[in-house]
Amino acid sequence: MSVRSVVPDNLGWLEYDLTKDELDYVWKCIDENEKELITYSLAGNLKSSFSLGDPDDFFFNNCIVKLLTTYANTFKNLGQHVPMANAHPYYMNSWWVNYQKQHEFNPIHNHGGVYSFVIFMKIPIDFKEQNMGNVTNTPLRSAFQFSYTNIMGEIETDVYKLSSKDEGLMLFFPSHLNHQVYPFYNCDEERITVSGNVSINTNKTK
Repeated sequence: MSVRSVVPDNLGWLEYDLTKDELDYVWKCIDENEKELITYSLAGNLKSSFSLGDPDDFFFNNCIVKLLTTYANTFKNLGQHVPMANAHPYYMNSWWVNYQKQHEFNPIHNHGGVYSFVIFMKIPIDFKEQNMGNVTNTPLRSAFQFSYTNIMGEIETDVYKLSSKDEGLMLFFPSHLNHQVYPFYNCDEERITVSGNVSINTNKTK
């Protein structure tokens, strides 16, 4: 008897560890931003989210561009079938820093654009410690979670059980991929993340 498994092609996301220069640059952007509060425009139940700048497009050109290429080679170029008369380049149309305090959370949501990303800059808590004594069969305190449907239309999830070891980790994913951030407890330090969106610049042609 010959049995073969068939796994259909599907999209996914990329995990990327920022280089020291890239991580230092993001911290510099956080430290030097003008603190423009944008919480009102975001899904997160957080009090402190601020827009960031990218002088000379350094982060886009040195980090995002290589992830765009890697994603296209690994999965596909998500912007190639957008109905437009001309070919237009990608650009980072927004990015921002989130300061998450204990009890705050980000409900399930997705982003605008073609691609999005999140960078875990500072994780002052540990998933295992946060869920110690958690008797539920789904311990998720302090976790980051993707949600998507499988071939049967059933909801599947992929959970990142974060700790300080994940500082500098970047997740690069399709903007419409649902994700959420669960609250953490018993910690007065802020969890710091950076998020952003990559879109198609229809004002320019390639």
